[in-house]
Amino acid sequence: MKLLKIISIYLIVGYLLFYLNPVLAQNMSSDHYELQMGNFNMASGSKASNGYKLLDTVGQTAPGQYDSNGYIVKAGFIYIKTLIPFSFTISDLSIDFGSLIPGAFSTKTTILTVSTGSADGYRVTAFENHPLQIIGASTQIADTTCNGGVQTCDQITAKIWTDTSKYGFGFNMAGHDIASDFIDSAYFRQFSNDQIPEEPQTVMSSTFSGRNRQATVTFQINISDVQAAGDYENMITFICAPTY
Repeated sequence: MKLLKIISIYLIVGYLLFYLNPVLAQNMSSDHYELQMGNFNMASGSKASNGYKLLDTVGQTAPGQYDSNGYIVKAGFIYIKTLIPFSFTISDLSIDFGSLIPGAFSTKTTILTVSTGSADGYRVTAFENHPLQIIGASTQIADTTCNGGVQTCDQITAKIWTDTSKYGFGFNMAGHDIASDFIDSAYFRQFSNDQIPEEPQTVMSSTFSGRNRQATVTFQINISDVQAAGDYENMITFICAPTY
């Protein structure tokens, strides 16, 4: 039996900014310019020569970092520009499983890479548009429930999936900043199903800035010998958002 499994992965990069209180600054714009968080000072900007690089604010009232229990205030031009630009990449955007053998696990991988200088790190969430499904039909490969019993997984909690008599589609995470339920390579989850709908779930996160934080996503499929032949497809969406 020939079954072609194709998972198309769509990348969405999100930016989330949370404002808890108003600030005494103003955005100003026209058809030709935009000033963000404008304030009055004598000089500010990015300056460089062969021997130095400088970000400065001159004449602004009380620039600098201020700490107390419950808050941190970073005031001044220098805190607008991050030393680590935000980026999010996925190594493979189309995953092709080719022909599958019933009763045998088939796996493919892709690598997520995140860099961010945001104050509170980042978060990556994921969901599928629907379970693997024959194009133009309603026949599906169900999302895995892993080994079942006490090892029943869902979209929130990963469990052990090593029993080849248990069928479905799921994923594992390994690497930097992964969710804690991915204990090792035997632990799998379902993707949240947007068709139901289910909330996207976190697969990577950190409360710190970082550069080139990488995690490997392992997709896994196992089918029974009565699974209908055909081309199956779904779309997996990963959303990465810096947090502030």
